[in-house]
Amino acid sequence: MNLFGSSVLHTKLRRELWQMRGQMLAIALVIAGGIAVCLLSLVNYDSLNATRDQYYRDYHFADLFLSVKRAPRHLVQQVSEIPGAGRISARIEGTARLAVPGFSDPVSARLVSLPNEGQPSVNRLYLRHGRLPSPQRNDETAVIGSFAEAHGLTLGDELAAIINGRQQSLRIVGIVESPEFIYVIPPGGMLPDFERFGVLWMTEEALASAMDMTGAFNSLAMEIDPNTPIADIIDRIDRLFTAYGGVGAIGRTDQFSHRFLSDELNQLKTMASIFPAIFLGVAMFLLNVVISRLVSTQRDVIAVLKAFGYSNREIGWHYSQLVLIVALVGFVIGCVAGIWLGRELGELYMDYYRFPELLFQLSPGWIALLAVITLCVAWLGGWKSIAQATRLPPAEAMRPEGPAQFGVSVLERGLSNVRLTQTSRMIVRQLSHRPGRTLLSTLGVAMATAVVLIGNFQLSSVSMMVHTQFAVAQKHDLSAALYEPVGYRELYSLRQQPGIRFVEGSRVVPVELTNGHRRQRTALRGIPDGAKLQSVVNERLNDVRIPPAGLLLTDFLATSLDIRAGDEVTVRILDGKRATLTLPVAGVTSEFLGVGAYLNLAAMNRAMGEGPLINRILMTLDPAQLQDVYEYLYDIPGIMAINRRQGMLDSFYETLAKTFLTYTFIISLLGGIIAFGVIYNTVRISLSERGRELASLRVLGYSHNEVSHVLLGELALLLFIGIPLGWGIGHVIATAIVTAMQTELYRVPLVISAHTLALSATVVIVSALVSGFISWWKIRQLDLVSVLKTRE
Repeated sequence: MNLFGSSVLHTKLRRELWQMRGQMLAIALVIAGGIAVCLLSLVNYDSLNATRDQYYRDYHFADLFLSVKRAPRHLVQQVSEIPGAGRISARIEGTARLAVPGFSDPVSARLVSLPNEGQPSVNRLYLRHGRLPSPQRNDETAVIGSFAEAHGLTLGDELAAIINGRQQSLRIVGIVESPEFIYVIPPGGMLPDFERFGVLWMTEEALASAMDMTGAFNSLAMEIDPNTPIADIIDRIDRLFTAYGGVGAIGRTDQFSHRFLSDELNQLKTMASIFPAIFLGVAMFLLNVVISRLVSTQRDVIAVLKAFGYSNREIGWHYSQLVLIVALVGFVIGCVAGIWLGRELGELYMDYYRFPELLFQLSPGWIALLAVITLCVAWLGGWKSIAQATRLPPAEAMRPEGPAQFGVSVLERGLSNVRLTQTSRMIVRQLSHRPGRTLLSTLGVAMATAVVLIGNFQLSSVSMMVHTQFAVAQKHDLSAALYEPVGYRELYSLRQQPGIRFVEGSRVVPVELTNGHRRQRTALRGIPDGAKLQSVVNERLNDVRIPPAGLLLTDFLATSLDIRAGDEVTVRILDGKRATLTLPVAGVTSEFLGVGAYLNLAAMNRAMGEGPLINRILMTLDPAQLQDVYEYLYDIPGIMAINRRQGMLDSFYETLAKTFLTYTFIISLLGGIIAFGVIYNTVRISLSERGRELASLRVLGYSHNEVSHVLLGELALLLFIGIPLGWGIGHVIATAIVTAMQTELYRVPLVISAHTLALSATVVIVSALVSGFISWWKIRQLDLVSVLKTRE
């Protein structure tokens, strides 16, 4: 038996594919949508993952990071003698405030030293343009690419910088990227801000002189032998540097840039499994309906084929080919579309994640696996009808199906007192007498609605997350992070400054929370009583009161520590006197960004054995005097970084939202294809099944519009029931998606707005209108004589 069986079955197959080309193409497009979404995510996952791994490998991204106050250089030798220690880079890090020509907002930068030989042994730099700073020049710097692009900086441009309270001019000689700063975030910030925060590299001698760190270092990065447990090395490093103000070493998995990128890749992988499952499930449903109808209308043809000697196996293979060809067409279209869309979206990701170049990659194993899954799912969709065709005895097949036994349904009885037109009664009777088919058609409409909904709800959810964090929880205009904690009295001088309307202080310290064997590093935030510019809000946007004593933890952090309200947790302060405290957990709340731990500011200072101190200042400003305030703050030496809240929001919508909106648009477009495929098939199958009945009505004197009302009225009722049902199904699926997307850095809330509901309904209704118009036109073109001659 060849691929298509005998030439007779081959011819029959070609004719059926052509006659049902509209329906088959619609099903193929649904399958293509699932494959495209899957490959879109997998292409980006494989490409970004491969790009990241190669970047890390080629540029020696460190396995361990340590920050200290000040450590002598001779300790590097002791670190190198630790078993398992590899390449080591002892660096100087600092912060600077910059004045960028033509940009009035406050700008800060992270400074990192480079050894005299140029490239560091770990976290090496990728040079986009120019060269690295020369050891002979103290005024040269290399700038990270995201910051340079945001301001249009080129080689030779100069930046005015305040470093350690002293102003100096820096000339840009190189534009670079680093595996350590793929995701760049300012101190005290939660979102990237390419315009207002950058990373600069200077020679070790120049930065040591500016930071008064000659003969010392305050940052360590090192590679570790893969066969050596990193926990052992972290423990030895911490003991070695405790006396020098070490805040605790962290592994690569806790490094912020790497962790954020890893979470993003995991989410791409999650999306690659959820959406295709939905799309292929809908395609399976459609194939079942179409093939079932085809077998039902070809009973006599099957009987003749069997009478002429065709075996059950050949008949089954014939109908299986019909299913597999449709699946194969959908798979090919989906592959082409998915790979192309994946490449385009990957280029957008490159604007956000600072890789030297995108290593486009897709494992052939994924393609093969998808092909197998697609063909199997498609065949399973038509399996029941195919099996029915093979089992049908020739004598039985020669007889038409017996007429259905109809009676007065429950729905008709319920509507007996309602005055309905004759055609409306036909609609009610048709739907109520075939409950199984009506249910399947309603589920098809519901799934189409649900797919469009889950393709669009994420925009509302992310907007809600950002609004909650930067409009409800944070009400300030500007925040200033300080080098060292200061007393409350520093706030009074700021309050006298023209342009500053209100000032409030807080304190943020790095801590390690421990409960048994569970540990979590985070920031402990001290918030004063009666705070007006900062608050903690839950998922309902209600303010959560900071307890007068005891910790307030976010639910994600409490879960990771396996701790509840009323339990005690060990708090190891990684700053200042490095005290170790045992504090009660006074409450647990929900929060969308980060893994926060909160404490009353006065209680925090008492627990740390210190006076009333703050290291973060929040301000509301007079919009008319912004520039005066910026210039005043720029001259204060104790300020490490200044963050403008609106600037972070603008940066978010210009960067992350750009890629997010593109991904959402693609999902919505493919969801629209599914909606059209489902509804078009529903209408065409109904028209095919009722062609003789509709033609009979025309012969009996019903007008074209009255006959169309019978068919399109059924569709309207299906939409009326199916769209709300689809909203419910979409809500359930969306809940599963946001649960799967939870990470330590952020938890997307489930927000399904009225706009999202309206959009999903609109897409389905428009699809129904287009499908209805096609059916209306088909009814108009009915050849009454040929249709009435059709054997039932």
